[in-house]
Amino acid sequence: MIIMGIDPGIAILGYGILDFEGNKYKIIDYGALTTESDVSMPDRLTYLYNGLSLLLNKYKPDAYAIEELFFNKNIKTALTVGHARGVAILAASSLGIPIFEYTPLQVKQAIVGYGRADKKQIQQMVKMLLRLNETPKPDDVADALAVAICHGNSSRFSNLFKL
Repeated sequence: MIIMGIDPGIAILGYGILDFEGNKYKIIDYGALTTESDVSMPDRLTYLYNGLSLLLNKYKPDAYAIEELFFNKNIKTALTVGHARGVAILAASSLGIPIFEYTPLQVKQAIVGYGRADKKQIQQMVKMLLRLNETPKPDDVADALAVAICHGNSSRFSNLFKL
C-alpha cells in the first residue's frame, strides 16, 4: 500500500510517501512545498495544489493521510493553514484518493507511544522507523512522514479515520 502523508501549511507543506507492506515501511519520496510570504494567497494556494497534484499523479497513493489542525490561539494563522489544508484535501479528493485524518495526539501515540511527545522524539522515531541516516528537514517533512506511518499502523481500522 502506498501512503502519502501530509503536514499542511501555507509557507511549508510537508509530504512523505511510503510503501507499507506487512509491517515494514520503505521510503518512496519526501520533501516540502514552500511558498514565500510576499506572494498572494491565491497564488500560494495554486502552487500548493499544482505541486500536490503532480505528486499524486506521479505516485498514485492508495491512501492520503493528513494531519488535522489543532486549535491555534492565533485565529489568522489557523485560518491561513486551514486554506492550505483545504487545498491539500481537494487535490486528493479530485483524483478519488481515499483521505484519512489524524489528530496530532493520534500521530504522537502511533509513533512514540505517548500523546504528549515533543518534536524531537517524533523526529528520532521517524528516523529510526524508516532507517534514515539523518532526520528529515524541515520539521514539517518529518511530521508528514509521521502521519504516513500513523496511517500504516492504523490501516486495519482505517474506516474510523476516513474523511
